[in-house]
Amino acid sequence: MGLKGFVEGGIASVVAGCSTHPLDLIKVRMQLQGETTQPALALHSTSTHAPPHPPAPKAGPIAVGIKLVQQEGVVALFSGVSATVLRQLLYSTTRMGLYDMFKNKWSDPNAGGSMSLSRKIAAGLIAGGIGAAVGNPADVAMVRMQADGRLPPAQRRNYNSVLDAITRMVRNEGVTSLWRGSSLTVNRAMIVTASQLASYDEFKEMILKKGLMRDGLGTHVTASFAAGFLASVTSNPVDVIKTRVMNMKVEPGAAPPYSGALDCAMKTVRAEGPMALYKGFIPTITRQGPFTVVLFVTLEQVRKLLKNF
Repeated sequence: MGLKGFVEGGIASVVAGCSTHPLDLIKVRMQLQGETTQPALALHSTSTHAPPHPPAPKAGPIAVGIKLVQQEGVVALFSGVSATVLRQLLYSTTRMGLYDMFKNKWSDPNAGGSMSLSRKIAAGLIAGGIGAAVGNPADVAMVRMQADGRLPPAQRRNYNSVLDAITRMVRNEGVTSLWRGSSLTVNRAMIVTASQLASYDEFKEMILKKGLMRDGLGTHVTASFAAGFLASVTSNPVDVIKTRVMNMKVEPGAAPPYSGALDCAMKTVRAEGPMALYKGFIPTITRQGPFTVVLFVTLEQVRKLLKNF
C-alpha cells in the first residue's frame, strides 16, 4: 500500500488527536500533581527542623478540568493543540504507515492475509519506536504547552505556538532539548503501538472469526476500545515519567531536577509512592479509549473512501 497507508493513518491520527486533546491535557496536569520544582530538596525535607508539609489531596479529572476552565478559560482546554497536530503528523503518521507496510509484507497468504500475533507485536514495536524518534520535538513542545498554565505566571514559558516553542527551545536550551526524554518517548510509543495496533487487529479478527459481529462500525468500536484499554494499562507508568522529564525546567548553571528516566522514576516513587506511576490513569483511559475508537473508526472510513485510489 506504500504511501497510501501513511496518508490514511495521518488523517485518522490528526482527527483523533484534535478531538481528544482536552482529555490529554487534563491527563498531563494530573500526572504533574505532587511534583515539586526541587525534587532533591523534597526528598530530604525530613532532615530539616521544620515538620514536612502533608501532601495536598490529589484532584480527580473532573476537578482538574473545572479548575482549569475557571482559572484559565475554556480556550485553555486546547492549549498546545498546534503541537498535537504536528505530533500526529510526525509520530502517528510514521507509525501507522510503517505498521501498514509491515502488515502487508509479513502477512501470510495461506492464513487469509493475516499476521501472527508475534509478528503484529514486532511490527508495532518497530513502527512505534521509529515514529517516536521522528515526532519527539513536537511531543516535548506539546507537554510543555499543556503544562504551562499550572505554573506561576512568572515561571510560565508562554509559547505562542508549536513553532515558537521549538524555536525557543533550540535557542535557549540547544537542539538536544528537542529530544529530551526521547528514550522514554520511544519506549512508550513501542508499548502503545504494539498493544494498540496489534491488539486492534487481533480483537477484530477474533470477533469476525467467531462470527460475533459483522465487519462494521460495531466491530470497529468494540475492537478499538479493547485496544485502547490495553494500551493505557501498559503505557501509563512510562507516560508519567516521560511527562515529568519533558516538563522539567533546567536553570542555567544548575543541575536538572532529574538526571534521567530512572532517576525520575526513583524520586517519584520515593516521594509519592509506587501508585504515583499510575497518576492520571482515569483521564488516560478516558482519553485513550475515545482516541483509539476515533482513530480506528476514522481509519476504516478513510480506507473505504481511498479504496479506489
